[in-house]
Amino acid sequence: MTYAVKEAFLTLQGEGVQAGSRAVFLRFAGCNLWSGREADRAAAVCNFCDTDFVGTDGVGGGKFAEAERLAAQVAALWGDQLGHRLVVITGGEPMLQLDSALVDALHDNGFRIAVESNGTIAATPGIDWLCISPKAGSVVVQRQGDELKLVWPQAGIDPVVLEAWDFEHFLVQPMDCADHAAALAAAIALAMERPRWRLTLQAHKVVGLP
Repeated sequence: MTYAVKEAFLTLQGEGVQAGSRAVFLRFAGCNLWSGREADRAAAVCNFCDTDFVGTDGVGGGKFAEAERLAAQVAALWGDQLGHRLVVITGGEPMLQLDSALVDALHDNGFRIAVESNGTIAATPGIDWLCISPKAGSVVVQRQGDELKLVWPQAGIDPVVLEAWDFEHFLVQPMDCADHAAALAAAIALAMERPRWRLTLQAHKVVGLP
């Protein structure tokens, strides 16, 4: 298949359990919960996304006809260091494109593969670290993984129900919205009321990384 990549770059992971880790960030174009067009945002299932995932015009973006070529691009971005290679695959919705061929090619290049998904499509086998971020109004079929990240507050999602899902880590992240103070307060309140949840912040935005 041809992989449509919005952007790819070397950075530090900014969110979740692996925050602070050096990683190649590989963002696929396209999502199944929002077109990415502002005109469609209000009617989208996910209408609070803060990410541009439309097209292939970002830094390191493009269309890649072969998994090996895309994996080589990721390896080139990482550089010569051989150990602790980490690629974070996101979107949009990465499960629309991530397949076993790319998983194998990245593993062949020594990468541990972390994926951030909305959970509406079953995860591709072979992923090393799976983060699911459920969106209200969607049907989540991937209810197990390493990390569940709940963007909060979201009307229509009950954190108590999510606690029955099979994840090792349960994280609550304040929504990036106009009333950030209220979102932060709500996320803190959830973590205080339900001790299984841990507060996570978007550290890359705090320190000015992409």
